[in-house]
Amino acid sequence: MIVFLRTIILYLFVTLAMRLMGKRQIGELQPFELVVALMLSELATLPMQDTAIPLIHGIIPILTLMTLEILISFLTLKIEFLRKVFCGTPDILIKHGKVSEEELRRQRFNLDDLIEELRMMGYLDIEDIEYAVLETSGKLSIIPKAEKSPVTREDLNIKPQAVKLPISLILDGVLNKKILQ
Repeated sequence: MIVFLRTIILYLFVTLAMRLMGKRQIGELQPFELVVALMLSELATLPMQDTAIPLIHGIIPILTLMTLEILISFLTLKIEFLRKVFCGTPDILIKHGKVSEEELRRQRFNLDDLIEELRMMGYLDIEDIEYAVLETSGKLSIIPKAEKSPVTREDLNIKPQAVKLPISLILDGVLNKKILQ
């Protein structure tokens, strides 16, 4: 029963810590954020499994890591040098339709993986791409050459209607009278 209660307490505590640290998806985590998430899960399991370890010995390191992560996130917002150290910088893999083999090597990104990513994004020819940027999150951003860019409403001089935020009038089978008014 003690292990059950300790598990619930630590689960709630780690969930709260993760919520306080932000809303990024796992694929969008910066390396230091991923390290913190992995360490939090490891720190929570020790006092959860071993009842001889006081619960506070799991909570204090979690609080410390949470505080450190929030501090680093704040500092990286304000100080560009720290942002480069902790988050890295985007890297250009394709420039003017030419693949930078040196950059691919440096990023340990092979040509097959690059071509696969491009195909999945709808680009079959590398020469159609002005820039391909490997973002700090590990995702690939593509800037096609001007003549290969998708046509937009603005290009066709079509004025779009204003987009409005959808509102749920009925949620879980219950009419929301406040919104209806």
